[in-house]
Amino acid sequence: MSSEFYTQYRSEFEVFIKAALNEDIGSGDHSSRSCIDPMRQNTAVLWAKEEGIIAGLELAAHIFHYYDPKLQFDPLIEEGAKIKKGVKVFSISGSVQSILATERLVLNTLQRMSGIATYTHQLSKKISHTTCKLLDTRKTTPNFRYPEKWAVRIGGGINHRMGLFDALMIKDNHIDFCGGMTKTLQQTEAYLHRLGKSLEVVVECRNQQEIEEALPFSFVNQILLDNHSIAELIDALNLIEGKKPTEASGNITEKNLVAIAETGVDYISMGALTYAAKSIDLSLKAI
Repeated sequence: MSSEFYTQYRSEFEVFIKAALNEDIGSGDHSSRSCIDPMRQNTAVLWAKEEGIIAGLELAAHIFHYYDPKLQFDPLIEEGAKIKKGVKVFSISGSVQSILATERLVLNTLQRMSGIATYTHQLSKKISHTTCKLLDTRKTTPNFRYPEKWAVRIGGGINHRMGLFDALMIKDNHIDFCGGMTKTLQQTEAYLHRLGKSLEVVVECRNQQEIEEALPFSFVNQILLDNHSIAELIDALNLIEGKKPTEASGNITEKNLVAIAETGVDYISMGALTYAAKSIDLSLKAI
């Protein structure tokens, strides 16, 4: 049974799987065709070669079954489980040619997603004593955004907007190009009225004046405080007084993460969750 995330973005995942398999296999896996009997059946097992959080098992199953519905996928641990070196993650049985044709895409996907889930889990644990939660961003690998954001969720983070289409983030360039905060939000409000669709609106505020201008607009869901020092964050939060949820972003690292979370900000968004995570080492071997 598909998870809620896969079900919600099923069509996007199917496009990804089809394109990724075509990119790798093209006209056919000549390596396997040259030496493997097309009738040959066997089993392979995925082994963990280091510790981490496993993510991508369900996507791996969909990749295998998309290519060959007769393959038998058996997960040996649960999605999001902590793994140690030497743990068996899953077994895959059936056509050897099919297993070999899909091996690299499955490994690439699982290793990347598990690395992101692991890093997200590690950072979330650092701030677990606060009420602050981690958000991902749009700083993702082109055409691999959905698996990466899924991995963030598995690791304990929260997904921000998926793209430009499902939420509004009014940032500094929008404000400067438009001619100021108040004018920008007046035009945004008129646009949303014409659109006739409810979308989350996050507004970046660089200083107290912009915060004061943004707060009266009821359609603004969240205030983004970008590149604020700890002292500036505290001043901004005092000004906002809980009237709207707040988000900190910009130059946030493992070194200053805890201090920022302890200011009382509701969310911290980090592009590093996806672009700085190190892939987990996994290996698929015949048995």
